[in-house]
Amino acid sequence: MINQIAKPLAFLTAAGISALSALSIAPANATAFAAWEVANVPWGDVLNVRKYPSPKSQKQAAYPNGTVLQMTGVCTGGVDLQDIAGAPYDWQASKVRYRWCQVWHDPANDGDYVTGWVYGKYLYPH
Repeated sequence: MINQIAKPLAFLTAAGISALSALSIAPANATAFAAWEVANVPWGDVLNVRKYPSPKSQKQAAYPNGTVLQMTGVCTGGVDLQDIAGAPYDWQASKVRYRWCQVWHDPANDGDYVTGWVYGKYLYPH
């Protein structure tokens, strides 16, 4: 039985396996990812990723300035990052400044990706 499964998969290269893996970890509700960078976090502090869009929600991870986050495109208040993607970066940043935006990340660095929420004040388009 194992040989019957392994033979059809033998043609996959490392690149092919990587591409298939990437497809399997995408959240069902995300149509595309936008890269935004953690910015303007006070010196010595980090941006917390929360389970829900609330400062009182459980922390999932924390990222310092300069970290590039994968955004699902969803922000509170009906802001869609894909809708504003072509605008100047400063204008985009102003649209999410007081919103929570959803990220797709691997908090434990173990390949188990989940969604979380970050406060837009500390994001800048990448």
